[in-house]
Amino acid sequence: MAIAPDQQRKRLGRGEVLQEAPPAPVTALCNCLESIKRDWKQQGSMAGLWQEWPRLAGPLLAPHCRPLNIRQGVLIIGASHPQWRQALLYNRPQLLAALRAAGHDIKDLRIQQHHPGSTPKLESEASIWARHPSRIDVHGMAACQACGSPAPAGEMALWGRCGFCRRLQLADPPQSESNA
Repeated sequence: MAIAPDQQRKRLGRGEVLQEAPPAPVTALCNCLESIKRDWKQQGSMAGLWQEWPRLAGPLLAPHCRPLNIRQGVLIIGASHPQWRQALLYNRPQLLAALRAAGHDIKDLRIQQHHPGSTPKLESEASIWARHPSRIDVHGMAACQACGSPAPAGEMALWGRCGFCRRLQLADPPQSESNA
């Protein structure tokens, strides 16, 4: 059985009363983020490598290669073209030194050919917002068919009701005919 620390125990008559543990000291958000970054590096996480890759590989190599995986301390790097693979092989000692100097626990590098699939072009936030169904300046206003309240016409066209009625509709799962 564990014994509570002294600051959590309080004598009361013949016995002791346990008090709540004091809250952890407040730290700034930037300190928390730095702590997460340190943990990424120590645990051999790909997230830390992905974040620092442009700086570690340099502006010439980084666009043409990327870290793919870490297995037992061996970083697997994919190159987009045989010439870039060869450039990585030539720069292997410098890259390994840069990784270790940045605090990543990498024992060795394995460089392989990697043909990344074409990534779809993502829409900008502005173009998505320009046609968002809740924009009354674009779509206008209409009356909800379920509750009669004024609602953006884009919501009415999309769901046939206002956003509030749509939320109620989604909260109540449809009753199957066998349960009715």
